[in-house]
Amino acid sequence: MSKPAYYITTAISYPNGEPHIGHAYEYIASDAMARFKRLDGFEVMFLTGTDEHGQKMQQSASKEGITPLELASRNSAAFKHVDDEVLNISYDRFIRTTDEDHYEASKAIWRRMVEAGDIYLDTYAGWYSVRDERFFADDETHVGEDGVRYASETGTEVTWTQEESYFFRLSKYAQPLLDFYAANPGFGGPSSRFNEVIRFVENGLDDLSISRTTFDWGVPVPKDLTEAETSLDHVMYVWVDALTNYLTGVGFPDTESDAFSRFWPADVHVIGKDISRFHCIFWPAFLMSAGLDLPKRVMIHGFLHNAGEKMSKSVGNVVAPEAWVQTYGLDAVRFFLLREFPFGQDGSYTHDAVVGRKNSDLANNLGNLAQRSLSMIVKNCEGAVPEPRAFAEADEAILEQAQALLPLSREAYQTQDFHRALERTWFVLGEANAYFADQAPWQLAKTDLSRMSTVLYVTAEVVRRVALLAQPVMPDSAAQLLDALGVEGDGDAGRTNASNEGPRSFAAFGERLKPGTAISKPKPIFPRHEEEK
Repeated sequence: MSKPAYYITTAISYPNGEPHIGHAYEYIASDAMARFKRLDGFEVMFLTGTDEHGQKMQQSASKEGITPLELASRNSAAFKHVDDEVLNISYDRFIRTTDEDHYEASKAIWRRMVEAGDIYLDTYAGWYSVRDERFFADDETHVGEDGVRYASETGTEVTWTQEESYFFRLSKYAQPLLDFYAANPGFGGPSSRFNEVIRFVENGLDDLSISRTTFDWGVPVPKDLTEAETSLDHVMYVWVDALTNYLTGVGFPDTESDAFSRFWPADVHVIGKDISRFHCIFWPAFLMSAGLDLPKRVMIHGFLHNAGEKMSKSVGNVVAPEAWVQTYGLDAVRFFLLREFPFGQDGSYTHDAVVGRKNSDLANNLGNLAQRSLSMIVKNCEGAVPEPRAFAEADEAILEQAQALLPLSREAYQTQDFHRALERTWFVLGEANAYFADQAPWQLAKTDLSRMSTVLYVTAEVVRRVALLAQPVMPDSAAQLLDALGVEGDGDAGRTNASNEGPRSFAAFGERLKPGTAISKPKPIFPRHEEEK
């Protein structure tokens, strides 16, 4: 029996600089989502990568005296390093828009849009931001005190650009988009951000310039489609090329391939709020024109702020992922970013906030409960999971709370509400700590060994269920915890599709610990954060 498919993508990063903690936020959230689905029995395709074309890359390379491809390759490697060596991201493909198959996919979707009658040649005149790779209308710009004109929305400098361009009939798709949004209210999330997109479309759409002739670092528009119309060489507007990567990743233009048939349309594109229009307006319109299915969901996350301030190179508050991981530990960073604030909202982080989560939620709550209960099992139960006797009302109550975490987490993860899933899980952990304190198994060790065994069994079982659900967020720590509990498995923690069955998959969530399973003396998995002197 084939397993259900799940296709998730991050936005592909523009490698014009170094990756920062904002990039890490998106990668970690998408990775947790992919791991959760694998552990829940899905065959997952997880795509990430780099967006390497455009005028900005060409200008930056020229300043360094190297080719755009050399710059792209060097900086793309830095992003891949962060995914592989720093953040433990379980992607299935790291795509580069300079990949040969991506050139073919980009040309193929262009041809489809031509065949639909949606591309025409004209002249573009308007304000262009190289940094944003985006055109702005006159009323979307302003002249600053320095006499320079800026895009009001992004604050980037714009220059007047006039050149021959191919246009996409975006205006034709305003009503089809609105109809689609109405029929698919969960397409964009959270609703507060998606509503802004809907209002923008309701105000009407202008046709979109989708090619450039003033530079050549991009996917060439197929010559056989232009030779009868122009002698100029056109390259595709970077967003046509960039968005198409989601199709390239599953085998397009071979729509008959196993990968495309299985994984398209994408289940969710995870993106930042600054590129919501591209993903919720341009991309669905391109796909409608090309006769291809639209993605099921676009999840728009907020931005990370450093102590309430927007991260900026000029301010000097940009944080490198590697520095965070070295300071707090990878799993603590992953946990903090998904637990501290809802994914769709902007969030602010401080050193004290990260340390607070690490020490309170991880060391004191989960770590302390696991350490105390498993140490008692080793000491008092011959180093093996004890045989429980009849469950008391308090036992059944805490077990039921733990059992309810899986359906709640499934529902929360389906809308990328990681914060809600973790909040409830840690609430139940708090209840488990209270249960452990109330039952006082260390006292029962002197008076009622049978009852002690039952309390220790119940506590270990709650810890097992929490550890299973913690795997997508804290794969290494959760694997160590499951090792300590004697749960069989290879410690994959959702990294590959091998995770979708076995004792560490969610299919085993309702299967309780086996009495007699050997328990080794536990080692602290979540050490407290101590400040360096």
